[in-house]
Amino acid sequence: MSKIINEVDVICEHKADGSIIPLRLRFMNEDGEYQTFTIKGFREAEKKGAHTTEDGIYVADSAFIFECLIIAAGMKRVIRIYYDPRINSKWRLAI
Repeated sequence: MSKIINEVDVICEHKADGSIIPLRLRFMNEDGEYQTFTIKGFREAEKKGAHTTEDGIYVADSAFIFECLIIAAGMKRVIRIYYDPRINSKWRLAI
C-alpha cells in the first residue's frame, strides 16, 4: 500500500472543456518542511466509476486521478494525485 498525504497544495490549470492540467504540487513532509515539485508530465487515469484504488483510496465516479512524473532527489518518480470536486475540494497524494 502507498503512503497517502491528505493535505496537498496543487497549482493547476482548469480548461474550458472541464479538464484539469496539474502543474505544481506542495506538501509538508515528516520534518514539518514544505516540499515543492514541478510536474514534468502527467496522464489522467481511466475513469472506472466508484471504486477503491490500488493506493487504498475510495474514489467516486466524479474523481480526477492523475499519474504524474516528478523529479525527486535527482530521480524520476511517478506519483498519483486525486481530486474530487463533488465530494470535497481537497487534493490527495499517493507516493
